Amino acid sequence: MLEKYFVHPDTLNGIRNCWLGEEIDKYVEWLVEQGYGPGAIYRRVPVVKRFGEFAWAEGARSFGDLPEQVESFVSHWMAERDSGQNAERTRKFRNEVRGPVEQLLSLVLPDFVRRGRQPLGIPDPFVTQAPDFFAYLRDERGLRESSIKQYRHFLLRLKAYLKRIQVATLSGLSPTVLSAFVTESTRELSPNTISGFCSSVRIFLRYLHRERLVVDDLAPTIETPRKYRLSEVPRSISWDDVGRMLEVVDQRTAMGKRDYVILLLLVTYGLRSREVAALTLDDIDWERERILVPERKAGHCTAYPLSRSVGEALLSYLTEVRSKSPERRVFLRTYAPRKPLTRVTISNRATHYLRKAGIQVRRPGSHTLRHTCVQRLIDAEFSLKAIGDYIGHSSPRSTETYSKVAVETLREVALGDGESLL
Repeated sequence: MLEKYFVHPDTLNGIRNCWLGEEIDKYVEWLVEQGYGPGAIYRRVPVVKRFGEFAWAEGARSFGDLPEQVESFVSHWMAERDSGQNAERTRKFRNEVRGPVEQLLSLVLPDFVRRGRQPLGIPDPFVTQAPDFFAYLRDERGLRESSIKQYRHFLLRLKAYLKRIQVATLSGLSPTVLSAFVTESTRELSPNTISGFCSSVRIFLRYLHRERLVVDDLAPTIETPRKYRLSEVPRSISWDDVGRMLEVVDQRTAMGKRDYVILLLLVTYGLRSREVAALTLDDIDWERERILVPERKAGHCTAYPLSRSVGEALLSYLTEVRSKSPERRVFLRTYAPRKPLTRVTISNRATHYLRKAGIQVRRPGSHTLRHTCVQRLIDAEFSLKAIGDYIGHSSPRSTETYSKVAVETLREVALGDGESLL
């Protein structure tokens, strides 16, 4: 959602690299659903981003630490910008700062209560028509708050849709309305999200029928769109495109040196973004010239030989760029606060360089480079079993997805035979 309003790469990456980046993205989505215009979004997002940076600098390390930082942040903001305005204007200005922060916290923390107000009213959609649904999720289904947040998110989407088509009550739900809602929503959601979205709506509808809040059981009308595993060739790029992507990385800068290593790890070993983000200094065995990737999806560890190109780039980053920090994670932000990069940031860096190089690919990101690694292995005629072991697939079926896709040995791939390619 952020990219619809912030198109400059530096601005977009700055927001997403903030430790509240994912929550800010959801906040923007909520603002849109509530009818806020672009101007309001442009005013609010810088405030909540700055709040996240301020709270981190003050020692906040979890969402639960944020509420106690609100007043300090507002005072800090006012001290920097208030230049002797009259009392009424100062009060209004304070509210303009506090408002976006408290809106964000109401989304992040279900129990957060805005100063001087009742709760925002958004955490529990349909609270007047189905008041006990979220208690049902907690008490009867035993769901964690993280799962319940997803229900809120999806049902907020349903609530906004019903408001837009002027369906005032849940009794106005029908197969036609629900079918149109699912069709519209699934166009906007990622394939991995659609299944959870449909499941959440079905459970809500079953609850409504069980509690006799609606006459008919409408849950069967919510059908998850079928996704055929072999219907698409995974998105990948040519090895020439890999070279083009690497060439646009400015290795003269601190960020460029760091990102160059990240890209090499993704495309050489086919790592997932979360695996790159989780790498620690202890996972690099310089003596044995290998990289250990622990806790893979399959539940095992993989030790890769450390290629010359990856090793040299990694050494350059660690000795010339990475700050002296007690943090053991390899990849840190290049500016304060120097916290570890998230999997989202890792994927965003890949997206950034693919676009900068002008490489056209559907949904570019870290998985583009993972797919590219797999394609090289397939082109070299390795078995799907060997490829699956190499990239950490938990099931042979996962690797079958690549079998439609039309370097010399696993070791040669890892060691970068022909260093000119890397």
